[in-house]
Amino acid sequence: MTIHHHPPEELLTAFAAGLLDLGQHVAIATHLVGCARCRDAVRAMEHVGGAVLAGLLPTAMSGGALASVEAGLDRLVAATTSPPRRAAGLADVPGLPQFVREYPAGPWRWIAPKVHLRPIQLPEASSTRVFLLKSRSGTKMIEHTHTGFEMSCVLSGSFVHAGGHFGPGDFDLGEGDDDHEIMIDSQDDCICLIAMQGDLKLNGMIGRLLQPLIRM
Repeated sequence: MTIHHHPPEELLTAFAAGLLDLGQHVAIATHLVGCARCRDAVRAMEHVGGAVLAGLLPTAMSGGALASVEAGLDRLVAATTSPPRRAAGLADVPGLPQFVREYPAGPWRWIAPKVHLRPIQLPEASSTRVFLLKSRSGTKMIEHTHTGFEMSCVLSGSFVHAGGHFGPGDFDLGEGDDDHEIMIDSQDDCICLIAMQGDLKLNGMIGRLLQPLIRM
């Protein structure tokens, strides 16, 4: 698998620093599973961060800091000893990392002609929602922009838009007023893991007619 499109450096830096919310973290981690180049970049950033921390002068801990850490460890032990969760039923999704398969997921639902969505339930609250998007071969998405951002990790199949061709392992970031007119050009269905904030804003007359029907 040859990967041509990667997350921007600022996203990888935020991932390494632990600054992303869970939904964003899941999208970047999904890309990292298949991308040695980005894993190496994140590892290097973590080493730099560790060196900076090691060079800081020591400072006194606040009152109750040790008790807070111990309480957090107790919660971690309780979580790891609890019964395993029921299988999420995601075993049939090609290219999906194992850690995502552990999350509960809803059924596939129609959102547009030849396009289906499957929501993924994250174990913690997140301002970014995560879902799978499946589009049939030959599907042409209506041109749209974003009111927030959309991270797309291609799991299987492929699509093309003005930014290039995206296949398995590739990462695509749509933001703000970026115009996207996407064509599914693979013979098989294209399935992507999507992390999104905000909504899609469909362009054109047909887009305005369909807008009330599209809920992502």
